[in-house]
Amino acid sequence: MAPRKMGQVSSKPQAEAKLGVRGLKARRVKAEMGKVKEEQECLRDEQRELVARFDEIERQCDELKQETEMIAKQSAITLAKLFLMFRILKARESGDLVQAANLTRFLREIVAMEKANAILDEDKDGEDP
Repeated sequence: MAPRKMGQVSSKPQAEAKLGVRGLKARRVKAEMGKVKEEQECLRDEQRELVARFDEIERQCDELKQETEMIAKQSAITLAKLFLMFRILKARESGDLVQAANLTRFLREIVAMEKANAILDEDKDGEDP
């Protein structure tokens, strides 16, 4: 055997002890990495769920906006019809039957257009799957 240098004296039990500590540390690190990996997967799952929820909320928001616009349009049309009815009454009270007839015809046209639009909307709804 080759002669040993004095500073390199090591015994087998010390080497095994060092390997045991390293192995233990490695196992701990692997266990921690496994936990981190599981936590990351949970976070990804939660993120997917949140994205799905946000998409649903956005869809509902768009739907509410459309309904709000429709209600606003209906309110404006109703207000216009009430105004015409009021003008018809005033024209009749003052004896202006020509103006009353013209306003009445205009009111009928508005109501007819509303009915036609309602029928078209029903047809559109019936076609959509």
